[in-house]
Amino acid sequence: MTCAACVANIERNLLKHRGIVSALVALMAGKAEVKYHSDVLDAQAVMQLIEEMGFGASLLEDDEVTQGKLDLTVTGMTCASCVHNIESRLTRTRGVLAASVALATNKAHVRFDPEVIGARDIIRTIEEMGFGARLLKASFQNNIDHSKEIQQWKSSFLLSLVFGVPVMGLMIYMMVMDSQHPDHGGAMPQEQNLLPGLSILNLAFFLLCTPVQIFGGRYFYIQAYRSLRHHTANMDVLIVLATSIAYVYSCVVLVVAMAEGAAQSPVTFFDTPPMLFVFIALGRWLEHVAKSKTSEALAKLMSLQATDATVVTLGPDNSIIREDQVVVELVHRGDVVKVVPGARFPVDGKVIEGSSMADESLITGEPMPVRKRVGSRVIAGSINAQGALLVEATHAPIQQFADRLSSYFVPFIAIVSVLTLIAWLAIGFVNFDIIKDNFPGYNSDISRTDVIVRFAFQASITVLSIACPCSLGLATPTAVMVGTGVGAQNGILIKGGEPLEMAHKVG
Repeated sequence: MTCAACVANIERNLLKHRGIVSALVALMAGKAEVKYHSDVLDAQAVMQLIEEMGFGASLLEDDEVTQGKLDLTVTGMTCASCVHNIESRLTRTRGVLAASVALATNKAHVRFDPEVIGARDIIRTIEEMGFGARLLKASFQNNIDHSKEIQQWKSSFLLSLVFGVPVMGLMIYMMVMDSQHPDHGGAMPQEQNLLPGLSILNLAFFLLCTPVQIFGGRYFYIQAYRSLRHHTANMDVLIVLATSIAYVYSCVVLVVAMAEGAAQSPVTFFDTPPMLFVFIALGRWLEHVAKSKTSEALAKLMSLQATDATVVTLGPDNSIIREDQVVVELVHRGDVVKVVPGARFPVDGKVIEGSSMADESLITGEPMPVRKRVGSRVIAGSINAQGALLVEATHAPIQQFADRLSSYFVPFIAIVSVLTLIAWLAIGFVNFDIIKDNFPGYNSDISRTDVIVRFAFQASITVLSIACPCSLGLATPTAVMVGTGVGAQNGILIKGGEPLEMAHKVG
């Protein structure tokens, strides 16, 4: 993903499929939270849907507990009779659909109806039989790995740079020649022609541009095709439009000039694809490098979360009837958690009783304790500094960009480009003198229609080329990534672009 348009495309297309309940994608973290009906599709099917859109996807966590699947480690079993007793007891329990226990590995797999029974109830049932049971979970790993993307964009940048530097040199040479020979109107002087209509410079531009267009742009073409197949338009579509039209147009006018035996070689846009690919690949390379630098800091930040939670059962007037110590993965939405002074908040939640101060410095970077009272939100991993609190557990949504402007930017630019083409065609046929005065290297031997069409296409391609490396899709994500990277290295987690935008108001 490169911009908010990618986020909007993934969310919109996922929600079109049967079985998807909700989809929330985080551009900054490179993560997605998808809720689905397990009887219609599974996690692998969701991953395949995302990959068909042209994005990579790997499973970080399948919330099987909420879907009615539970893997446990069971201790204390000594023989097959223990296995039989556990399986029999669980299958007789209301809400348990199936139970399978393996003596050799001390593992148990349970399918249950989450509307009837919860994971804690199943564990308690096993423990009441005299066995130990705990949730089976993998050790924490840093899944924010950008090494593949870094290598990909580095290779793309270097390939484009190899051909882009000579192109830049030829562009400087052209500007010098134009200043010395203004009568050429931007076209190549006749003495530089190898053939009628074909100059040495245009031939060099063609030879330098073609490899970049084919090999450097391969990834963009694949992404654009997948995006258009799902009736969406992302930044890759705009890049492909600008470079392809510029390349094809340049080839066509060059062939036409050669066929007509023009005295001067025409103005072409062969320099557009290499230069665009150089800057876009550089921007995305830097973006992923900045992301990778924040990964370790974010991984350490994730490890700050508490491993256990005290879930309480409340009576009248919020009096505590029962307390259960459970692993944090077994805390459900709506559970009430007791947090004593000096303990970390195990989950995100809302205070329902008590008053205290919370140290959120390791999460938000705020050095001063934040007062928490009834109704206040608390952040998992922060520290309760003073009084005991009762917190109702919530599931914090994954961060997403509020600014959806990028999702409309590509269609907008495409429309503006088409309108530019139509406008100049209309102007040319109504008042040809305007085109004649502004057309570089005007030749009266070329028909008026050809001149008008060429000029209109040049103006249209210019709009696409200038808009292509836009700040919405390139500069903004890069700036945000660098800002969050510097913050993470200094112990401050910056949650997205909004805090950065508001930082200048801090006086």
